Amino acid sequence: MSAYDKMGYWRYTKTFSSDSRAIGPYLDEVTAALEKRDWNPQDVFAVRLALDEAVANAIEHGNQRDPTKKIQATAEITQNRALISIQDDGGGFTQDAVNDPTLDENIERPHGRGLFLIKNFMTRVWHNEKGNVIYMEKSPQ
Repeated sequence: MSAYDKMGYWRYTKTFSSDSRAIGPYLDEVTAALEKRDWNPQDVFAVRLALDEAVANAIEHGNQRDPTKKIQATAEITQNRALISIQDDGGGFTQDAVNDPTLDENIERPHGRGLFLIKNFMTRVWHNEKGNVIYMEKSPQ
């Protein structure tokens, strides 16, 4: 479902299964909304990459690749801001449980890179108390 208003506000909500093939159309919709509002290519890339990583984390870590579990994605976009949330059906996590992938002892560990990228590409990132919803905000440069 999407909605527009006179001020260029766009809101899009989608629920899909924990299947990585389901994310493509959502990524395309969000990307198109950013481009329509004349966001520069670097910021469009940043939002798309962060969104892709967040959904991948929700599928892999949150929903444990269980196709019966759902992902709820919401994006609110204007010319000045993108606010995106991704919610999974998992039990959540705590930030302290995620290793810093830039430390020498974690370089070869497979986990933590997605969240690291999200934090570095978005303006602001936070989670709900349970840890099963990530909120990502981007202000264009």
